[in-house]
Amino acid sequence: MNQLERNQSILHKYIPENAVPVISEWIYKFDFKLKIKKSRSSKYGDYRPPFRGENHLITINYDMNKYAFLITLVHEIAHLSTYNKHKDNVKPHGDEWKLHYKLLMQQFLIPDIFPVDVITALRKYMNNPAASSCSDTNLLRILKNYDIRENTVLLEDIPEGATFSYNDNRHFIKGPQSRKRIKCIDVNSKATYLFNPITEVLVIHTPLFAENKAKITNN
Repeated sequence: MNQLERNQSILHKYIPENAVPVISEWIYKFDFKLKIKKSRSSKYGDYRPPFRGENHLITINYDMNKYAFLITLVHEIAHLSTYNKHKDNVKPHGDEWKLHYKLLMQQFLIPDIFPVDVITALRKYMNNPAASSCSDTNLLRILKNYDIRENTVLLEDIPEGATFSYNDNRHFIKGPQSRKRIKCIDVNSKATYLFNPITEVLVIHTPLFAENKAKITNN
């Protein structure tokens, strides 16, 4: 098995099948190393330019569904492409990067690769792509419909006052929504945190009545 075949074999596990030939060709064309990383709460992917003779390096979290993985990967390849043309002379997510991202993503916006609802959300997002696709709540919500979740649910889908677990070892009580975030109280520290409504959580306790609602306010 040659390197191209090895790349394709690995990519089949992480991205839609019909996107594999293009991405495997880009790995060769752009000459970058792709590393699959464990889940990182601070980011989904990362790009690092060549350093001391090493290759371009792109890292992507392993635990995304195939559509989210591909979108994140193209995001990072756009950074590489922008770096090749402009080096460090432009903003990381400025107009130059946005142009490269749009051009690279365009060929994937077909039903053979993405479901129609993802394509619709992606086209809207691509009008003005941001530093992270997860900043687009509509796109993120649609992508999460394709996650395989055994026990977790989306925070926005549980009732106010419910107790939930986040990152396995921390428990919170869900409060009211404040603009684009949901106020939640840490059960141990009593500190208030703002959560994205699309956060995946594990429900610990759902109140029969509004027993916890009075504990959190919008004040």
